[in-house]
Amino acid sequence: MKSNYLTSVSFSEFALNPALDSALSQAGFTYCTEIQQLSLPLMLEGKDIAAQSQTGTGKTAAFLLGMYQYLLNNPAPEDRKPTELRAIILAPTRELAIQIHKDAEQLGANLDFQTVLAYGGTDYEKQRRRIQEGADVLIGTPGRIIDYFKQKVFSLNKIQVVVLDEADRMFDLGFIADIRYLLRRMPDPEQRLNLLFSATLSHRVMELAYEHMNNPIGLKTESDRIAAEKVHQLVFHPASDEKIPLLLGLIKKMQPQRSIIFVNTKRVAEKVQSYLVGNDTPAEVLSGDVRQNKRQRLIKELASGELNTLIATDVAARGLHIDGVTHVFNYDLPQNPEDYVHRIGRTARAGASGEAISFACEEYVFSLPEIEELLGHEIESGQLTNDMLISPAPPAKIQRQKAPDHSKRGKSTGGRNPNNRNRSRRRKPGSGPSGGARPANAGPQGQ
Repeated sequence: MKSNYLTSVSFSEFALNPALDSALSQAGFTYCTEIQQLSLPLMLEGKDIAAQSQTGTGKTAAFLLGMYQYLLNNPAPEDRKPTELRAIILAPTRELAIQIHKDAEQLGANLDFQTVLAYGGTDYEKQRRRIQEGADVLIGTPGRIIDYFKQKVFSLNKIQVVVLDEADRMFDLGFIADIRYLLRRMPDPEQRLNLLFSATLSHRVMELAYEHMNNPIGLKTESDRIAAEKVHQLVFHPASDEKIPLLLGLIKKMQPQRSIIFVNTKRVAEKVQSYLVGNDTPAEVLSGDVRQNKRQRLIKELASGELNTLIATDVAARGLHIDGVTHVFNYDLPQNPEDYVHRIGRTARAGASGEAISFACEEYVFSLPEIEELLGHEIESGQLTNDMLISPAPPAKIQRQKAPDHSKRGKSTGGRNPNNRNRSRRRKPGSGPSGGARPANAGPQGQ
């Protein structure tokens, strides 16, 4: 059945390999989203693209189909070794890399390609062995990948397709030096297909595209907006000591089915959690030092509905691709206006609608003009009245898990802390990996 976020163009109108048509049919995908409709014809002609695409628009399926078809049309040379990659997909966070890999296995289920995943934080030797056994497509985060590359676990000499997903986030997390390091060790741009997707095509993103791609064609969908159309945005102007009472009041009034509350620091995340739990609203915290197994568990619980409220720092602003998030609360306005776009993009996915409520307190209100400048319009202001504020019960005492000691980290853990942008920018290429993903239930059509 067609959804209102799909076009009238079906995948059957493209000259895709029958194995890909079969995988699309098995997944229940018939009609293209707008970004798929625009990008697939260009990719099938072997043209490089730099596409502005929000999450939830089907971009993952677009570049996976383009990549697979290109590899099928251009067989690997007979002398290629099993560890000489044919394609590489780079993502800024481990959660995103994990979900891309899941989608790649779904769409490539009928193809004879070995698709391997590499990301920081866990399974160092297991991932290494998997690559050494042979890989056609490597999907992962820059730090872990560059680590393996420097150890000669794989070769980039025969790369045919390069995908950079969420390129603007690569800049935010300080990975661009690593990305450039890898790109310069591949065949010339004219000898490969180069695909770049980004929520915003800023000057720095386009500079990267023109430097390392072959005359990329810029793409923006007609319906594309800096922020999703179906997100109702509202901003309140509380005093700092009114933020907890206002959050509790809005949650009581709106009864969000599934919500993410964004904050700027782990300390504030823990404070908000303590008050929510103390006021009969179960909530969990997702921050940069949460271990990978717990991160995956929290994402799974939010996706299934077992968990209704997640409090997150910006480490989770991307890579959380969960259908059904009805409300996003910016308890703290982000200091980077692009982070605002990524945060509110967690709702209104795959054609749904959603609510994005922001608190512009005296500490962070100075970010509001830059956010509105990026959006191209003012955000509607909500009227704050006393009856919206709830006098909170005392915060609950929550036993905190001790943060891991990264000072003793060996190369088996890999990974820089994405929250520490200044430190990550000062690191040399390949000094550490990355992190982040989408839940297991989010298919490629909605990415």
